[in-house]
Amino acid sequence: MDTRIFFPRIEARNLEGMTVLLPEAFSGSPSVVIIAFTRSHQALVDSWTPWLDEFVEKHPSVAFYEIPTISGSWKFMRRMIDGGMATAIRTPKVLKRTMTVYGDIRRITVPLGIFDRSTITVLLVTREGEVLWSHVGPFDPVAASALGEVATAA
Repeated sequence: MDTRIFFPRIEARNLEGMTVLLPEAFSGSPSVVIIAFTRSHQALVDSWTPWLDEFVEKHPSVAFYEIPTISGSWKFMRRMIDGGMATAIRTPKVLKRTMTVYGDIRRITVPLGIFDRSTITVLLVTREGEVLWSHVGPFDPVAASALGEVATAA
């Protein structure tokens, strides 16, 4: 029985306005993917950013992405929501790596085995979409060390 977990095929749009298909759009070998479920999770995502920026600089084959998930009931507001995020961010590399997913959030949570949407989930994903490592919650030095070890061995 295959117990591996794979990132689901799902459409997203980066904050540059480009529609992409995940996990195919993850360009890293491997990629760190941070999934957020509410606006208040941005601080949790930001807790990982300094470490990840430094790690990616030292290991250029690794990429990282932020995936805000937004209920389908807000899809009609996508242009305004994404535009607001893009205006606040403005940094081209962050706009490109931030990919919003609108719709039934269970399309992501169920296949990935995410049961806690009160915090972020951090994943390490291969180009084929296989999840190699996961962590729930804000930056933690022990978790970051484990992530670094798995990422450099992948």
